Amino acid sequence: MHIVIIGNGIAGITAARTIRKLSDHRVTVISSESKHFFSRTALMYIYMGHLTYEQTKPYEDWFWAKNRIDLVHDHVKSIQTDTKTLLLLSGSHLGYDKLIIATGSRPRTFGWKGQDLRGVQGLYSLQDLQTMVDTTTNAKRGVIVGGGLIGIETAEMLYSRKIPVTFLVREQRYWNSVLPDEEATMITNHIREHEGIDLRLQTELREILDDGSGAVRGIITSSGEEIPCEFVALTVGVEPNIDVVRASTITCGRGILVNEYFETSASDVYAAGDCAEMQFPESAAPSRIEPLWYAARAHGESIARNICLERAAYARKTFFNSAKFFDIEYQTYGTVSAKRSKGEETIVWQDADGKRLLRIVYANDATKRVLGFNVMGVRFRQDVCTHWIERQTSVEEVLTELGAANFDPEFFPECEAHLVAEYNRQTGRNLVLKRKRSLWNAVAVLTGKAAL
Repeated sequence: MHIVIIGNGIAGITAARTIRKLSDHRVTVISSESKHFFSRTALMYIYMGHLTYEQTKPYEDWFWAKNRIDLVHDHVKSIQTDTKTLLLLSGSHLGYDKLIIATGSRPRTFGWKGQDLRGVQGLYSLQDLQTMVDTTTNAKRGVIVGGGLIGIETAEMLYSRKIPVTFLVREQRYWNSVLPDEEATMITNHIREHEGIDLRLQTELREILDDGSGAVRGIITSSGEEIPCEFVALTVGVEPNIDVVRASTITCGRGILVNEYFETSASDVYAAGDCAEMQFPESAAPSRIEPLWYAARAHGESIARNICLERAAYARKTFFNSAKFFDIEYQTYGTVSAKRSKGEETIVWQDADGKRLLRIVYANDATKRVLGFNVMGVRFRQDVCTHWIERQTSVEEVLTELGAANFDPEFFPECEAHLVAEYNRQTGRNLVLKRKRSLWNAVAVLTGKAAL
């Protein structure tokens, strides 16, 4: 059986590697972005000079041939589902028995005047990175439109080259649509501590100005202010990269519509990662796209097992994401909404200098089960936090065992006792944090055995 995968991001490559582990099927991966799989999250570090492109490749170039995974550096022009054939930009045709579409995302735009000028771009692909390098070499100022994780990464990239930045964010606080007020305020203040970054809250882009030669010379904000610049980064989110799919017979909504097995409307065609829009018939939840690295990896594994082993429905795992706001690390587990929902309680602690924060969200009922965690400036263990959420552990049990979550107390100050003290202050309880070596405590929590 010949399995063809369009896209060599984390979803496509995880599918390819898992298929190879489980079978001897012929596997071909097609990508027009790069010849080899690389870490997309490391693009910023290439720009900043911390890594080379070669250092972002998790596998040596010989790995693919050794594992009998064929790589095709080409672009898919059309998908013919009736004949199970792909037409490539090179003019060649490639047949498949099963097809996995993992084409990822692309930066969103909103039809701004001037958005197609030279010097205006998103930041998603390897080609975007090269364009940014070329455009900003002699730039005197950059403008970033939109917050979120790509926005803050772009700000750090320009900051590393000492390029002043005007940062337009429409919310009252940075990423306030995702982060609760305390976290959003903390990050807003942290951004403003960096000289050369002019953060403009509640400010939007109205127009991008042409210098007369087709390049950007500045922008006009929603308040009418003109800001000169030579580079504009559009970081207002991403959308599924599915133009080639829309031109086929495969059914699409916002993304490629798939069921709980990642099957599309076309026979023997699957979709995974950022481009897949999941519709689960037996679920009351609305259709959704999961534009996350961790989710894409799980999608690839699920499809591979469905093809090579037994057909099994995908079970969404406990939500997890991690990022970095300059030098403040951020992790989130489970459900932590920007605004507290009915039936939820939250306990939050923040240190005096505003560089560390811990939050636990738990159910406002008899179970007091933990629903989610936000961790900033400290590093917690993913396996321990997700274990507590999935086991519906009560917040009081979690608080007494919270030391088990500390990933590396030798390098990250232990501040769990502060969160326990805050809970006691709010509730009148007298909980005591168990003082044990974090690693052994983590093992004890996960195995249910007493710590040494």
